[in-house]
Amino acid sequence: MSRLIVISNRVSVPDKKGNAAGGLAVALRAALEEHGGIWMGWSGKSSGDKEPEPLVMTDHGNITYALTDLTQTDVEEYYQGFANRVLWPICHYRLDLAEYGRKEMDGYFRVNRFFAHRLAPLIQPDDVIWVHDYHLIPLAAELRLMGLKNRIGFFLHIPWPPADVLAIMPVHQEIMRSLSAYDLLGFQTDHDLENFASCLKREEIGDEIGPGLFSAHGRTFRGGAYSIGIETAAFADFARKAASHSMVRKARQSIEGRDLIIGVDRLDYSKGITQRIEAFERFLSDNPAYQNRVTYLQVTPKSRSEVPEYEAMQQAVAEQAGRVNGAIGTVDWVPIRYINRSISRPVLAGLYRLGRIGLVTPLRDGMNLVAKEYVAAQDPDNPGVLVLSRFAGAARELKGALLVNPYDIEATANAMARGLTMSLEERQQRWRGMMDHLLEYDVARWCNDFLKDLTEEAKPPVNQVTLRLVP
Repeated sequence: MSRLIVISNRVSVPDKKGNAAGGLAVALRAALEEHGGIWMGWSGKSSGDKEPEPLVMTDHGNITYALTDLTQTDVEEYYQGFANRVLWPICHYRLDLAEYGRKEMDGYFRVNRFFAHRLAPLIQPDDVIWVHDYHLIPLAAELRLMGLKNRIGFFLHIPWPPADVLAIMPVHQEIMRSLSAYDLLGFQTDHDLENFASCLKREEIGDEIGPGLFSAHGRTFRGGAYSIGIETAAFADFARKAASHSMVRKARQSIEGRDLIIGVDRLDYSKGITQRIEAFERFLSDNPAYQNRVTYLQVTPKSRSEVPEYEAMQQAVAEQAGRVNGAIGTVDWVPIRYINRSISRPVLAGLYRLGRIGLVTPLRDGMNLVAKEYVAAQDPDNPGVLVLSRFAGAARELKGALLVNPYDIEATANAMARGLTMSLEERQQRWRGMMDHLLEYDVARWCNDFLKDLTEEAKPPVNQVTLRLVP
């Protein structure tokens, strides 16, 4: 493959020791190191009212990191506005929270045009370009208008909604037109791919002319399901070594022999945290024998606090956890431990390993890598049980989980009870199947499969998920 150029809203620049957090960053860095290339994106900083300075270029090994500031208006309209108050809620089926404004829409397309103009001078004719996520959907169309004919792929990390939901967005046809400018569209699951195909047909924008092959707006392009994985073996190693970490030891001691239920989520309304707390309260109410015998740890780093909906949610979750603790807790037992900050991945791996139940119940999620991390972190001799929302993309793969409807509070509570009483033999059997799958379909496999399909023009892409689900 030729040189690789990656564009994402934010860029994971290595720290002084060369480390970059997260499995996605590890996989993309490996691909960029192998082929040589550029990773471009927003610096996260605002230039205020001034035009941003030229790109800040930093070389690490075979990779050049290219960062740009945005004006404050751009941040408010592109990022806080259209991306996170229109696209995010609509793609997560939360039409009640979508706040469309033409000014914000204009800012979204303007910033994508700005990215294209800053990126274009860096692109060589044979470069392969990989664009990531909902912030940058129009980027390929802008590059095409500038005459670029490179292979350009796009991967959507969040869900793609069905046609009736997408059509609520006033500029949905322009979004669909923008997607047709790519050579390969990657979605998390086969369901997302099916939703995209139905949007083309229902809106009479285009059609599926073959398996994974689409035609729209005068272009033929491909689509496939590429379920993103984690660095499975490395994360399992984190968990094994974390037993000796002081913070993990303190956590184990503080539980005092109680069973641990653990949830880890960004503070976001799509994660179903309030429903989860309600289900835990229902579990304790229906199973009073477990009172003072189980602790629920919810780790929830702050997210997009500049968006009003998220600030309100932070207060609501804290109040709900406090109410449950006040109603059920005792002098020597706090039912819910609520942590509102980030925890390092090695420590998090150790906490997952302590958890008898991993509670992953989003209302809607593109994939949810927490579910995969929880499985990877388990002790093979005594694994915990994953309670997983059927509306998470991970549910298409992790068949050993206890699948629940997060809106069904009673069913989620019952799943907790079942997980805590499940036999060792069943826990091991469920975990083994999931772990074997995660080892085979790790984040490196995801990255390699997508890039292989992007650089092959002749045939439609292999649908990973379809292959995985064949018995």
